Amino acid sequence: MTKRIVIGACLMAMAASMFAAPKKGEGKVLNIYVWNDEFPSRFNDFYASKLPADVKVNFIQTPNQGNAYQDKLDEALLNQANAKADDKIDLFCIEADYALKYVDTPYTLDVMKDIGLSKKNLANQYQYTKDIVTDSKGKLKGVSWQSTPGGFIYRRSIAKQVLGTDDPAKVQTMLSDWAKFDDVAAKMKAAGYFMLSGYDDAFRAFQDNVKSPWVKGNKIVIDPQINKWIEQTKMYTEKGYNNKASLWSAESTQQMMANGKVFGYFAVGWFYDFCMPHGAGSAEGDWAFCEGPQGFSWGGTWICAAAGTDNISLVKDIMYTLTCDTDTLKKICVEAGDCINSAAAMKELSAAGYKNAFMGGQDPLPVYLKNGASISKSNMSKYDQACNEKIQAAMKDYFEGTVDLNTAWDNFYTSVIEVYPNLKR
Repeated sequence: MTKRIVIGACLMAMAASMFAAPKKGEGKVLNIYVWNDEFPSRFNDFYASKLPADVKVNFIQTPNQGNAYQDKLDEALLNQANAKADDKIDLFCIEADYALKYVDTPYTLDVMKDIGLSKKNLANQYQYTKDIVTDSKGKLKGVSWQSTPGGFIYRRSIAKQVLGTDDPAKVQTMLSDWAKFDDVAAKMKAAGYFMLSGYDDAFRAFQDNVKSPWVKGNKIVIDPQINKWIEQTKMYTEKGYNNKASLWSAESTQQMMANGKVFGYFAVGWFYDFCMPHGAGSAEGDWAFCEGPQGFSWGGTWICAAAGTDNISLVKDIMYTLTCDTDTLKKICVEAGDCINSAAAMKELSAAGYKNAFMGGQDPLPVYLKNGASISKSNMSKYDQACNEKIQAAMKDYFEGTVDLNTAWDNFYTSVIEVYPNLKR
């Protein structure tokens, strides 16, 4: 079995009783495992001023690439029971695609029973953000300050030139279904632009609308939405509607600059905040946001409390302040541009005239509120990360013409089954 499976099996098998109860009194070292600067920035900007002066915070940061973050976290969790008090994990962050791997284990504490947050505290959070981190026994094992409904972010200047308007409401009427989206893609090509950057750009807009989970029983299931993504992306590649780039590549990021030729990207709050260029040479202020052909959500970051932490009171206050306190959530939205985990707070901000500078002064919150209301995560499975990664990797060869479609499918099934030998096609 692969390392991922061995670790996952170990995490599931360990008993909660292996962790000694925290000693009375709070620890003076807070260890937080993260994969990038997103949570540290939120912590430092919106919580650090409340931190007790005698508490030291350590962010243990390991990049996501190659499963490095999970491998590092898994190793630390397996050693948690025997670690010195000041070396134990107190908090760690997880993503939606692999949330169940950690949620359904004794390594994560119950946010309500163990940490002490109440139903009233959590009442304004989107239900889907709670469903993602709820274990098989109904225990809530994490919280998030953000919600991640998506839309289509596009260049205003290109829209004016090609479509005659940059107004989000008018552009939305031209992109309100996939057939219209394709029509605009053809216009962009004729004008010397790309509709999308590359192969993966529309993946989440399709994948998040599947009706079936990736796996039923032990059989891999291909939902029609996945086939639609493949068909559209192959067509876009052949017709020159995309720039043949891969998501996260330097080439894709370069096209987000002021001199870029890509019309738009399927995006959520964290994407344009952390992944799109800001400042000199960027297209900041030249972007606008609309719903796009269909609503979707993408990713997100959840905070989990590690069993064995000796900072329960501090962990509770961090979780409450960053994910439940309305005033803090509003600051995160206004000052950081994040889509927050409270529809009520976003409605208040929108009514008060919220404007996003990155989007040229537009208020994107109505788009988030509309698309966010329909999000459901009932089709998630513990296999999501591997299947989502492997389908994009396998189909890239098909899009580039190095293999035919049948070979790409064979490669996909083989790569998933290498990770999860219990599955079959």
